[in-house]
Amino acid sequence: MIRVVVVDDEPMVCAHLRTILGSSGAIEVVEEAHDGAAGVEAVVRTRPDVVLMDLRMPGVDGLTAIERIGKLADPPVIVVLTTFDADQYVLRALRAGAAGILVKSTPPEDQIGLVQVAAEGDTLLSPS
Repeated sequence: MIRVVVVDDEPMVCAHLRTILGSSGAIEVVEEAHDGAAGVEAVVRTRPDVVLMDLRMPGVDGLTAIERIGKLADPPVIVVLTTFDADQYVLRALRAGAAGILVKSTPPEDQIGLVQVAAEGDTLLSPS
């Protein structure tokens, strides 16, 4: 079972990902967080395999959270969640330690496979 933490300030995005990923039978969303600070706490508490991290959130943003998670012993794979494939922060997130990018408009049927790819340690880039 691939354990995932979803960090996004939009509860609908979290609910969508929980439903889609959970339907696979191979992925479990173990926790949701709505800002970067809560996301780091969730990672420390649950020790997931993969973190899906939004970049732009109020409070502690995703870039800061990625940097903090990257400093943990044996950090999980971090995949950036973004609305735009040309998001100006994506390159900075990859430099900070993110292993890939999942564009929020990725079709639901592709999201499961992309999370599995990330969990296997491969670089993840949404097709778009």
